[in-house]
Amino acid sequence: MLGTLSVLAVVAAGLATAAAVSAAPAQFELTSPAFADNSQIPAEFSCHGRNVPPPLQWQNAPQGTQSLALVVDDPDAVGGLYIHWVVSGIPPSATGMVDGVLPEGAHVSANSGGSATYLGPCPPAGTGVHHYRFQLFALKNSLTLTPATPARTAVQTITGAALAVASTVGLFGA
Repeated sequence: MLGTLSVLAVVAAGLATAAAVSAAPAQFELTSPAFADNSQIPAEFSCHGRNVPPPLQWQNAPQGTQSLALVVDDPDAVGGLYIHWVVSGIPPSATGMVDGVLPEGAHVSANSGGSATYLGPCPPAGTGVHHYRFQLFALKNSLTLTPATPARTAVQTITGAALAVASTVGLFGA
């Protein structure tokens, strides 16, 4: 009898664990069909190609997300962190972008070069492999950023309003 109770206790504990795992929210995730996380970004998406953003897909924004924002940066840049692209005002219902076509309502703020546009990977020769971070922020409110908003100000505003962040990293350079 004691053996049967022990088996029932183990089965009940296993069922409770399975229920807790299945009830856990799905992970907020950002991916690109153009490259796997921590692998080479195709030249097409760099200054040596079409210089357009790679396609991006995301899923499972957390509950309470009012808008999304995307930041692409290079922490390995010669002069320090270089922000390549800042997009805000992405509706939480959006699930991706292709060729840099923004979802309705989204807008681009200035990059580190001062232009409100995407600047693809373009590290100087001889500086090694650079890590380009594509970071999608789920925001607790909608932001009012403009094309004139400086890159660092935009990123500080975005990170200050973040509920969660999903990211993928692409490599470029030699």
